Amino acid sequence: MINLRLLQLVSPSLPVGAYSYSQGLEAAVEAGIVHDAPSARAWIADVLALSVATMEAPILLRLIASWGARDHAAVRRWNAELLASRETAELRAETAQMGYSLARLLRDLDDADEIESLDALGEVAFATAFAFAVDRWAIEPREALAAYLFGWIENQALAALRSVPLGQTDGQRIVYALSGGIPEAVDRAAALSDDALANFAPGLALASARHETQYTRIFRS
Repeated sequence: MINLRLLQLVSPSLPVGAYSYSQGLEAAVEAGIVHDAPSARAWIADVLALSVATMEAPILLRLIASWGARDHAAVRRWNAELLASRETAELRAETAQMGYSLARLLRDLDDADEIESLDALGEVAFATAFAFAVDRWAIEPREALAAYLFGWIENQALAALRSVPLGQTDGQRIVYALSGGIPEAVDRAAALSDDALANFAPGLALASARHETQYTRIFRS
């Protein structure tokens, strides 16, 4: 049976501010790169394949393992690696804000003594706090990663609904289509060696950088 804590951890109602970020998608809409359901699906699929599945996802697995081993040096290393992989100020601020919010929530929910080791990191990436909760609540790592990726896809689809804009059915079609590739993405992330981690998505980086000075916007990234 699935660990019910995982459902809480990836719930859209989790108060970490995910709804306020588009991760560059809004800028891609402004530039006309994303303009309908097919182009939104293609954009989200590319970011998933070229960035999330090859950098954030494998680092999340490493963070879960590091928390489980109480290897705080490894946690610091992978947290720093993940923060450094954010190409723009907006993307870095996004993961740091969400990480801070999740760490504060976990402190209020669980009051765990180990939370001090999370606080000691200083700036905490969202995946780092997420991995802490996964270990604390004894959630199976690959299930946690699958849910994490589903939550990311769902949030991107919601951002497309608001910024393109799209209809609710279009958004559900995107989630339905892209979530089917999650098992493969999990396998890929689990198989990557440290020197194979990659985050080569220049289109995303440029869109995010342009979003920082975009005149009209509804998202923070």
